[in-house]
Amino acid sequence: MAAFAFNKIVIFGVGLIGGSLARALRERAGATGEVVGVGRSIKTVERARELGVIDSAVFLDDDRALELALRGADFVLVAAPVAQTEPLLRRIAPFLDASTIVTDAGSTKNDVVTAARAALGERVAQFVPGHPIAGRESSGPDAAIPDLYVDRNVVLCPLPENSPEVVERVADMWLATGAIVHRMAAEQHDSVLASVSHLPHVLSFALVEMILQAPDAALKFSFAAGGFRDFTRIAASSPEMWRDICIANRAALLSEIDAYTNVLARFRQAIDTSDGAALEAAFERSRTARTVWQHGGAIKAADDSAQ
Repeated sequence: MAAFAFNKIVIFGVGLIGGSLARALRERAGATGEVVGVGRSIKTVERARELGVIDSAVFLDDDRALELALRGADFVLVAAPVAQTEPLLRRIAPFLDASTIVTDAGSTKNDVVTAARAALGERVAQFVPGHPIAGRESSGPDAAIPDLYVDRNVVLCPLPENSPEVVERVADMWLATGAIVHRMAAEQHDSVLASVSHLPHVLSFALVEMILQAPDAALKFSFAAGGFRDFTRIAASSPEMWRDICIANRAALLSEIDAYTNVLARFRQAIDTSDGAALEAAFERSRTARTVWQHGGAIKAADDSAQ
């Protein structure tokens, strides 16, 4: 792991994402700086302190404690549902030192950039948008693990106002956790993640919802096995978080839903007409692509004649 040092980091949201960053910096990177956890629930941050994930716990509504926590902080990580980004940044803006670097872990970036500009104004140069792509279906401080980010992708979406030094400092923080750091524009990030993250979650939730609405839902669930378990694993994720992601990235997500619907319509037609050849060809393309991806190979898009 790369070496990384800091005097103080303040983490808003000490669950899976924020807590795992704290544990990785302490346990994998060997950092000895102070880790302060801030939350809307004092019970949650106190639990993180009891587990040793953080050194001290602060309740978000405690002005004096929040001011003291942010004083002299090298870093602030906002690891909260994306809809909370602007209110959180507005909350901390009066207490931020000029040298404090602020970043986030939100799954959407266009809305986060807009929120940061609105909340921080001329101080937006201190904010580097980021997204560690390392979610799991578990949540809370007990879910935090030091190895969560090892060989996982972290995307930074630097602003024109960010200095190269500030961006590199944030990159170094994530590299110290074992992550692989990439840079891309916020618009590209949201388009890519809508396809490979946001849409799969919607589909997983949708399948469970569909079965729940069936008159024989209980019977169907009683026969659900491995395929259902694997496909719906991510439906155990935070409803609040995924509500916010769907709304925040609605334009890109709606485009992906439409594209998926078109493919599903082709499959439906092939099934309806008993076109086994078309089904097998599509399934084979999918199987091959997934195998190549799983082994780290380069994926080639299917040409139009194959569809």
